[in-house]
Parts: sequence; C-alpha cells; structure tokens
Amino acid sequence: MSTPLADRVYFPNLNGLRFVAALLVIVHHIEQIKYIYGLPNDFSSTFIQIIGELGVILFFVLSGFLITYLLLEEEQRTNTIAIKNFYIRRILRIWPLYFFIVFLALAILPNIPLFVLPEYDKATIYEDLSTKILLYVFFLPNLVSPLLGVVPYASLTWSIGTEEQFYLLWPPILKFFKKYRMALMFVIVVGYLLFARALFSSRTDFIPFKYELNAFWQAFNIPSMAIGGFFALLLHSKHKALKFFLNNYLFYFALAFTCIMLYRGVYFPHITVNDMPFPYLYKEFYSLWFGVIILNFAANKDNFISLEQKPIRYLGKISYGLYMYHPIAIVLALQTTVRLGAPADVFLYPLTLALTILCAGLSYKHFESYFLNFKSNYTSVKSGEVSP
Repeated sequence: MSTPLADRVYFPNLNGLRFVAALLVIVHHIEQIKYIYGLPNDFSSTFIQIIGELGVILFFVLSGFLITYLLLEEEQRTNTIAIKNFYIRRILRIWPLYFFIVFLALAILPNIPLFVLPEYDKATIYEDLSTKILLYVFFLPNLVSPLLGVVPYASLTWSIGTEEQFYLLWPPILKFFKKYRMALMFVIVVGYLLFARALFSSRTDFIPFKYELNAFWQAFNIPSMAIGGFFALLLHSKHKALKFFLNNYLFYFALAFTCIMLYRGVYFPHITVNDMPFPYLYKEFYSLWFGVIILNFAANKDNFISLEQKPIRYLGKISYGLYMYHPIAIVLALQTTVRLGAPADVFLYPLTLALTILCAGLSYKHFESYFLNFKSNYTSVKSGEVSP
C-alpha cells in the first residue's frame, strides 16, 4: 500500500516497472536500427515486433495509475483538484527534455554524418519542416510519422504527445464528474474501440480527413491510461472489487501469462467479433493485465517479488531520459562497434545501455532536475521515490 513518508505517497516497485518498460522499448529499437543498417538482426521476430509498443503501453498504464491516484489523494486532502497546478507540474516534468530532443532531432543531428540514418538524410527530414515543427510545438507528434514521415530520434515522442493529450483531459474528468468516474472510464475504453471500429470500416470513407483521424486515433491510446486510472480508483476508494484483483494467485498468474504472451509475440491486432474487426483491442487486453501487475506490485503486501533494489529504483527514476536518449545512444554505439571492427552482437547491447544510462543520468542531474525543483511550489501531494 502507499506509504506516507513525511506526508508523501510512495508505491514500491513502480520505478522498477518503469525501467522494465524502457528496457523493452530499447531492445525493440536496437533490433530495428540493426535492420535499418543492414546488420544481422531479429527485428522480424514477433517478440521483437511487439515488445516496443507494449513497453510504451506499460508506461501508459503506469502513468494513468500514478497520476489518477495522486489526483484522488490531492482531492481527499484539499477537497479539490488544482488543475492549473497539475498542468504546471506536467510542463516542468515533460517539456524541457521533450523540446530538447526535438531540437536535437531537427537542428543538430541531421547535420552530423555519424547520426544520419540510411534513407533519412537532411533533405528528407526537412521536407514539410514548418508543418512538422508546428505539430511538435502543439504536442501532436503522434501525427508526424504517419502523415509526414519519420523524423529519426524524435519519432518516439509520439507517446509523449499521447500522454500530454491524456493529461489535458483527465484532471477535469476526475474533478467535475466525481459521481461517474468509474462509468466514464468504461465509456472511454468502449467508446475508443467502437470509434476505432468505425474508422476501420469502408462505410465511413465519407468522413473528411479520415486517414489523418485514423492515424491520430491509433496513437491516441487514452484507454490504456484510463485502465490504469481504474485500478488507482479501486485502490484509493478501497472498492470491494479490490479483493478480487489484489491477491497473489491472480498476480502471479498475470505476471506469468503476460510474460509468456510477450515471449510468444501474441499480437492479434485485428480481433473479429460477429465478423466485425475490432482493431487495437490487443492494447486494452495487455493494459488490463499490466493493471493487475501494477496494482499488486504497488499494494500487495504479500508479494514476494521485489523491484526495490537501489540500482533498479535509480534506473526507473531516470526512465524518461532512458526512453528519450536511447535512439541516439544506439546509433552512437553501433557506429563505434562498426568502426572498431568489433562484433555488434557482442558489444552493441552493453554499450548502448551504458551510453543510454550515462546520458539519462547526466540529463536528470544537470538538466531535468533544475525544472523539477520548481514542482514543489505547485504540489499538494508529494510522491516519494516515484515521480510520475
């Protein structure tokens, strides 16, 4: 259960889960970049194909859980949710590193030959540059790749855009629809899937900008964050259903089942119900299992699995940087191994992880922390080790 540390809220193991999520994405991108450079790779395996996106989905469920719980705790302690302060906290946490990576990807790295990927030269990246900049500035990076093409080193910010869109909607929903929170979470998930089904159908071809809307909808994965919010609401309200979800039998089954599904690369992107395809349902499927795992890691006192080792906690604390810097680290590590004539299969993974941790650690200490220090001025409920 959450532990008050000088009036703070702290959930054990969740920083460790953040590191796991980041590691899944890193492994996926290492194999992808090996593929781009024509090196031997496992990018075509179903396991590698699925773990990148599902690592991000784990991030989404974690974010929904933590943000929702802290907002509910703020409401309990102060009788309100200070939406303006919430937005300021998100700006201080997300914006500095986000815009720094976008700046590097658009202004610096395309001009350094070492970091230019095959088929992604400066001319390609600078096509429709003004539109790309506008989309990044207004936190719509999840539209850049599907509409205008991939921008190396910044394409992964699509998930940051999705989270920012969630942050924009979620606090008002919690604050102004207090009696209907649980129902609204259900409506969000079901409504998202039904609209995805409609966009997938040829019967909606008459909708203006359908392609653009479909591209946005694929990345607008608010149901995963709503599912995380659902488990936070169960925990905070001590709902009677908590007994069903918070137990070792379900926890260990969920953990084993999810690991097996990931290892086997079970994806089922287009599930059919009564001959009607429901795209993206696999995201909600995995989100539910992730929610069970997160809930039990955070609040199950009888859980014997711990991710509280100090190095793991630290790597989870800097996981935002791990996520944002790792493509740069992968390319630098790959170029280094190739130029030294070292076998990539042996050195690429450890060198990538070392460079990523170095960049993320320095960034957190000397760049991100400067802005994070201002968060306390806008915080009613402080979190302990976990900093969502």
